[in-house]
Amino acid sequence: MTAPKGKNYRWLIVTLLFIGTVINYLDRQIIGLLKPTLELEFQWTESDFGKIMSAFSFAYAVGLLLSGRFIDKVGTKVGYSVAVVFWSLAGMGHALAKSVTGFSIARLSLGIGEAGNFPAAMKAVSEWFPKKERALATGIFNSGTAIGVVVALIVVPIIMQNYGWQEVFWITGAMGFVWLLFWLWLYEIPSKQKRLSLEELNYIESDKDDVKDQVQSSVKISWAKLFTFPQTWAFVTGKFFIDPIFWFFLFWLPSYFSSTFNLDLKVISLELMIIYGATTIGSIAGGYFSSQLINRGWAILKARKAVLLLFALCELVIMIAISQFVTDKWTAVILISLAVAIHQAWATNIFTMASDMFPKEVVSSVVGIGGMMGAIGGILFPILVGYLLDIYKSAGNLTGGYNLIFTICGLTYLFAWLIIHFLTRKSKRVELVNS
Repeated sequence: MTAPKGKNYRWLIVTLLFIGTVINYLDRQIIGLLKPTLELEFQWTESDFGKIMSAFSFAYAVGLLLSGRFIDKVGTKVGYSVAVVFWSLAGMGHALAKSVTGFSIARLSLGIGEAGNFPAAMKAVSEWFPKKERALATGIFNSGTAIGVVVALIVVPIIMQNYGWQEVFWITGAMGFVWLLFWLWLYEIPSKQKRLSLEELNYIESDKDDVKDQVQSSVKISWAKLFTFPQTWAFVTGKFFIDPIFWFFLFWLPSYFSSTFNLDLKVISLELMIIYGATTIGSIAGGYFSSQLINRGWAILKARKAVLLLFALCELVIMIAISQFVTDKWTAVILISLAVAIHQAWATNIFTMASDMFPKEVVSSVVGIGGMMGAIGGILFPILVGYLLDIYKSAGNLTGGYNLIFTICGLTYLFAWLIIHFLTRKSKRVELVNS
């Protein structure tokens, strides 16, 4: 069935998800940009910063586990609303922190709230898009992760130049409440959305088997049962090993450029804007690429895994190049831009695999489980990064520490792909039965 002409309400929904993700990543990125300022004011070490980041990751892991199931039970509209209120208040709470412990508590609260973003967004995509468009829709809203960082690169210096670091948290935290007004006004599931045309509703549901869908909708499956499927563990693998790498890009790249190339983070940084902007291209292109393979007749899972392998190989080459040959700032910008773009292309296809392999009734739960494991990886990796950087810093070679970390990152994508391929060699879409 071809896409309906004229108004396409589903793309308005993607726009809402995109903006929500922008705000989500704006709020979480702020502390990375304020790191040099906060280090001077509170005398943090690299390990102190790593512990604060791990506090966020721990809470994010717990929050994903809880929010995925919560959103599946209460629905996308209510679940996403609760998450936005929670993380916006937590973002503002950073302004009250005065110590490592205070910032850790603020990051814990932020992590719990922000965990609801991706389970809610992926559930919305599974509700609003047929399978052949889901990767592109996911790529579009997932590109908000990059735009959120770019917005932070613009907004944070402007606020810092006129006010102080506390005002950065107050002002950005308030943005979530503005978005919430539009979400409550515009979002409903397709079958209840009065603004949706019958033609578009039929298109959204065009690849659904009505009998099977009715059976699946009536099934109640325990959360623990999801852990018995190899498809769940394939998704978990992609999140556990790869999510921490993007968090490294988010939280340590500003410091990397500051220490290695003397970049002033108190002014708007063109270098970082280019790098994080590149992730938008990767996110959308990665979704488009696998969607095109499916449109040409490739099996859905085969298409996803093929592009994941391609991206893993490209990432390995680029990361090794960064660690071995970069001595010039703009060379670093170009290569790291490619690296983060490829990462987002990978992430888009991993996210979409959850909706490919599972019915929409449990998509948020599966995304929550995978996200939880990604956050657990995020707990461990910042501690390793902080430890390695402190060792190299004490030896007067901080750049060497970053180079080692880039090499580790590059190897991880191919390792994760091999596990995913092994787990999904004979797997098909999960068919739910009562448990």
